[in-house]
Amino acid sequence: MTPAIFGLSGPVLTDSERAFFRDADPAGYILFGRNIENRAQLRGLTDDLRSLHGREHLLISIDQEGGRVARMKPPQWPAYPAGWAFAQLWQLAPASAIEAARSNAQLLGLDLAEVGITVDYAPLLDVRQPGAHDVIGDRALGDEPLQVAALGRAVLDGLSRAGVTGCIKHMPGHGRAMVDSHKEMPVVEASVEEMEADLAPFTKLHDAPIGMTAHLLFKAWDRDNPATLSKRIIADVIRGQIGFDGLLLTDDIDMQALGGTIPERSERAIAAGCDLVLNCWGKMDDMEGIAACLPGMSPQTAKRLDSALTFPKVERTDAKQLRATRDALLDLVA
Repeated sequence: MTPAIFGLSGPVLTDSERAFFRDADPAGYILFGRNIENRAQLRGLTDDLRSLHGREHLLISIDQEGGRVARMKPPQWPAYPAGWAFAQLWQLAPASAIEAARSNAQLLGLDLAEVGITVDYAPLLDVRQPGAHDVIGDRALGDEPLQVAALGRAVLDGLSRAGVTGCIKHMPGHGRAMVDSHKEMPVVEASVEEMEADLAPFTKLHDAPIGMTAHLLFKAWDRDNPATLSKRIIADVIRGQIGFDGLLLTDDIDMQALGGTIPERSERAIAAGCDLVLNCWGKMDDMEGIAACLPGMSPQTAKRLDSALTFPKVERTDAKQLRATRDALLDLVA
């Protein structure tokens, strides 16, 4: 199995994708707006991917945070609030914010499970910092570490209740980025002591099944390599200080914060200690290059992948009641 998550070019598998994916046998897939038309089409696509590999428990993932990060959009699917809505409610009533975040995540998870998606890249555990770039901004669950951890736990729990696995991101923290890592490399000058606040939410939720790295250069830990490509940060900070032992993914390996070819970046990320490379854009040349250069999946990664896709028994619930609970609680702020 190739230790990578690949994107698709469109709403159905092409013949070339079908042949390549069958041969490369990637760990999983990520979906974007270009892959989504309606509920029936999307369920057909995810069923096709499962049939292709003969794996019922297949990692089929999406960035469906709510707010401005949503691939499944109205009118086919409801809009969901950004993380900051729950941060604002926390200031008024922390327990209500936790319940609202959990209900919202469960409701969102039910939408994902209905169309065969098994992993959502949420929650963000990045602590919002004043003056930082808006790439995180209102996606954050707050600017206080323990608040972020509590709301993040609620999101993980809500997704799990719907039969979807969450992913904590972006380790060891994206909140201090002064530029957008999609376009260039953010450099963080904060000291080890200052970074303790950024690590705190991840440490609290270190038992999450899946985590994602950040393409940021943290001078306090490694002056030469961003976290995704840093053996020291992955071993000493993410696996060590944070204590995360789950499935570790890169952020999108295509992002312009990183240099070199896509296969070169991928090879460096796996060598640094990431379990899987996330390659989002469905470009066949890049995917073929990644499959050719990466070693086969290690037994440890295979065990982590299997554990991440071991879903709890889905709780029977009333979506209307979840929506009513969430909306009533969020209305307390208004």
